[in-house]
Amino acid sequence: TDAEVSTRKKTFAEVQTERLDQAERTVLIKCPSKLNEKKLLQYLASHGNVKSHFFFENRGINALIEFSEKSSIASLQGAVGIPSTSEHHVVPFKSRLFTFTLKNPVSQHVEETPLHLSPQCHIPVKDLIEKLCLAESISSQMYILLNEYQLTEENIKLRFLACSLVRDFARAYFPDSTVKPFGSSVNTFGKLGSDVDMFLDFCDTGKHTTKMKKGPFEMEYQMKRLPSERLATQRILSVIGDCLDNFGPGCANVQKILNARCPLVKFSHQPTGFQCDLSVSNSIAIRSSELLYIYGCLDSRVRALVFTIRCWARVHGLTNSAPGNWITNFSLTMMVMFFLQRRSPPIIPTLDQLKELADEKDKHIIGGYDCSFVSDLRKIKPTKNTETLDVLLGEFFEYFGNFDFRKNSINLRKGKEVNKPESSPLYIWNPFEQDLNISKNVNQPQLEKFIAMARESAWILQKEDKTQQMINKEPWGLAALLIPFGKNNSSKMKNRMKGIGSETIRSLLDSLKLNNANSQQKAVGK
Repeated sequence: TDAEVSTRKKTFAEVQTERLDQAERTVLIKCPSKLNEKKLLQYLASHGNVKSHFFFENRGINALIEFSEKSSIASLQGAVGIPSTSEHHVVPFKSRLFTFTLKNPVSQHVEETPLHLSPQCHIPVKDLIEKLCLAESISSQMYILLNEYQLTEENIKLRFLACSLVRDFARAYFPDSTVKPFGSSVNTFGKLGSDVDMFLDFCDTGKHTTKMKKGPFEMEYQMKRLPSERLATQRILSVIGDCLDNFGPGCANVQKILNARCPLVKFSHQPTGFQCDLSVSNSIAIRSSELLYIYGCLDSRVRALVFTIRCWARVHGLTNSAPGNWITNFSLTMMVMFFLQRRSPPIIPTLDQLKELADEKDKHIIGGYDCSFVSDLRKIKPTKNTETLDVLLGEFFEYFGNFDFRKNSINLRKGKEVNKPESSPLYIWNPFEQDLNISKNVNQPQLEKFIAMARESAWILQKEDKTQQMINKEPWGLAALLIPFGKNNSSKMKNRMKGIGSETIRSLLDSLKLNNANSQQKAVGK
């Protein structure tokens, strides 16, 4: 759609700013079960113009209401009362979360027009497979998968609202702080149902430097001094975490994980239904989010391939929501990016090429690392590569099924296979912190399982007789790859694993059997 194209061309910063601004003008209402949409909107209009709204299901019916003016919220808050309750005491924190109930619930015989509810989670894999079987090409199967799994406009609004509501707490202490989402909520690769990663930012420091030049005095705030930035981060998060825990409407299961490499507060935000992770500003994580945003915007094949590979990996138990020796979604996404850089001609540019296109305002040096790259998408030349997704999917499995992981590492800066700097089974250079391996957690058996699955998938796609399978009503193409392997072909599987260390074959086949049982559920679970 045209709207899609015009939103796609905005810079990452523009989109963020717009969405954060939108969220500040938004409220969330828990609605009565028998709701007349027209009546609700009519009432809300008495407080100001409603710019957009939608309904969704989450422990009852909820409405997200975006006003045109921020002042409408104050007007509405002026009309809202404190809950009357005999058995509880309330914490009198007035937020932008309201409950509406009908004053005179009439037994309505009037035919209610049912509300349109926006889905906030994706369909189960088995339902997806049925849809995929009806498509006419692997390429269109991949776009169907993308459409089912990607974040909707409504879900994105809800994510930014969750951040904005946390920001209201932070501002009690730090009036000019903001809370922004990063990672999959904003990098165009987020999937419905995924967590919201958010960080607390005190970054409005840049604005003041120009003003400080005037006048005869050097002036600065008196502020508490601590021995390390880490300690400051831990203290701030500890207090905000307590705040959410004690006063935050709908904030449950608050866990403070302050000794992690990156200290964070985990909580579930019941009004929006999200699991949230709050940390303090991490500039490099934001640069990674923006880099992926750029790659996702450059060519529609990029996102279709990433979503497909991640779904495939999930079904076969190659990835897992629990931390461990599995390949992470981030590593998998970087592997797809690398593969697309290696095509001839390349489908996306290398990070070094994006850096060459950067101008002054794109310069970012963070902790000694150069994180500069172009932000204006119009400066990047479109690819001349015309390969279809049908071809790319098979080639991806072929490429990594035969990749020399023993010798080579994956480097997105150069877009080249370079010798491994150390002996981790899988070495993917962190695009910005050049001395870090983002896949350090992956062990040999997990890597070998990935290779075996990639080979098996390449083989299935090559030998396939689509017409015959469609006549037989058998899953074909992508659908055939989303059914756990090894049900009836573990002997074929053994052949495909020739040349893989035999000592891990046994453990691999065992883990395959294990995975078959629960990977369908797992794939649905997240």
